[in-house]
Amino acid sequence: MEIKIGIQNVGREIVFESDQTAEAVAAAVSESLAKNTVLTLTDTKGRQIIVPSGVLAYVEVGTEEQRRVGFGALL
Repeated sequence: MEIKIGIQNVGREIVFESDQTAEAVAAAVSESLAKNTVLTLTDTKGRQIIVPSGVLAYVEVGTEEQRRVGFGALL
């Protein structure tokens, strides 16, 4: 799924694909904000994205649908 992280006072957002579930991402964000620690998420290639919770503007979690491969029936 696609995850977008907005950072305060920064014009660009962090965008990456992750295999984590929406619930796992939401739990990680909530825990990070509650404890005022860093938010650590992992992308599909195994890289870690680490953001201090104090600068988070928003976290947008996409839907958990599989991408379609190949061509569909064209009408």
